[in-house]
Amino acid sequence: MSAQEGGWGALFSGRNAIRSVALAGGVGLHAINVYVATTILPSVVSDIGGLDYYAWNTTLFVVASIIGSALSPGLLRGRGPRGAYGWAALLFAFGTLGCALAPSMPVMLIGRSIQGLGGGFLFALSYGMIRIVFPETLWPRAMGLISGMWGIATLVGPAIGGIFAEIGAWRAAFWSMILVVGLFGGIAVAVLPSRSGEESKGSRTPLAQLVLLSLSVLAVSAGSVRADLAWNLGGIVIALVGLAALVAVETQAGQRLLPRGSFRLSTPLALTFATMSLLTIAVTTGEMFIPLFLQVLHGQSPLIAGYLAAVMAAGWTVGSIGSSGQRGRNAARTIMASPLVAFAGMLALVWLIPTAGGGEGPTIALLCLALAVVGIGVGLGWPHMLTRVLQLAPEEDRDIASAAITTTQLFATAIGAALAGMVANLAGLSDPGGIAGTSSAAFWLLAVFSAAPALALVTAGRSVRGAADKARLAVPSP
Repeated sequence: MSAQEGGWGALFSGRNAIRSVALAGGVGLHAINVYVATTILPSVVSDIGGLDYYAWNTTLFVVASIIGSALSPGLLRGRGPRGAYGWAALLFAFGTLGCALAPSMPVMLIGRSIQGLGGGFLFALSYGMIRIVFPETLWPRAMGLISGMWGIATLVGPAIGGIFAEIGAWRAAFWSMILVVGLFGGIAVAVLPSRSGEESKGSRTPLAQLVLLSLSVLAVSAGSVRADLAWNLGGIVIALVGLAALVAVETQAGQRLLPRGSFRLSTPLALTFATMSLLTIAVTTGEMFIPLFLQVLHGQSPLIAGYLAAVMAAGWTVGSIGSSGQRGRNAARTIMASPLVAFAGMLALVWLIPTAGGGEGPTIALLCLALAVVGIGVGLGWPHMLTRVLQLAPEEDRDIASAAITTTQLFATAIGAALAGMVANLAGLSDPGGIAGTSSAAFWLLAVFSAAPALALVTAGRSVRGAADKARLAVPSP
């Protein structure tokens, strides 16, 4: 393989360039919408009420996204790339329209759920179509480009939401999203193939697994809303029971939610999923709480704190795009280095964030560096882990492997967010609150979640070694 065949030039030339824009746009729409909605939600509540349901805007959106990502293989088989993307874009636009017109919070929650379903479709389809529209030599580059859209969304989303919130026109933020989804939907319909080139197989939807997965997320989310240890543990226990039932059903089901071997930690595929999940959970703490910590403990304005926290996502983008050209042993080394770098950044945040009154230039510079290191660490291995999922999945499960990527990432995000809320509340964020409570919450939250990249060090190493052993066994002896 020449550098040109697997390089950025090949990805951004001819029809590949337009297809890259369309697929990156699908993930970008989903991601930008997440940050736009988070930014304008206080204005929404001030206008139409519903403070008691504030957190459910995110919970229902994520649960619906998980369902959409899991159902995407069926949509892709039934409608083909062009039709699937078009239907997903229409569903997302319809949900966004409901949000823009919502007269009350219950209507808003319905719109957010429909948005999440359409966004989940777009998210998973963008990954799923990589193996259909690009040669395998371009998969790591395409994965790096698409996963890097989250970093761009973290920079763009808060700005869009903040502008409309500042001028008291939060509904216009949703109207603007409808225009953007129309643009990318039109591009996708124009350039994507009508058929995938693979045999279309009728199959049932894994409804039992989807119900159990959704209930597990909702149980942890419900358990995180109170600073009560018994209530928190109850939510976790219910979620663990649901996940155990999910594994039992999945191992016996004819129609699967994840590729075969995804729950056996002796397999490289399961270990790759575990590494991705652990790194996602580590990043979730930064997205949720670091803007708050920067405001309360380091005296930063909401806008500055938001963009300082976005340094982590920007680092993820830099790491993903910068490492996507690695091949063979270099790619394996990058996967193993990924959690190590992220762990180093998390340890630095444990030292820097909890100390109140550190808003001076040198401290902020060190904070930015630590946040960037966490993001770069996750981004380094991300495109190669995504590519390995497609490569390691059994041939008969290739159609659900790409959806499994997004299902796993969204599930890890939801669980990470709920667990972070539990830890922060128990550590004193709301009681006693103030600087002392926030400092305690920052220390314990970051210290506890540093365990995620530390565990990922183990799973990444075992995954790489297992994949190497599998490759050696696949080569016939001379």
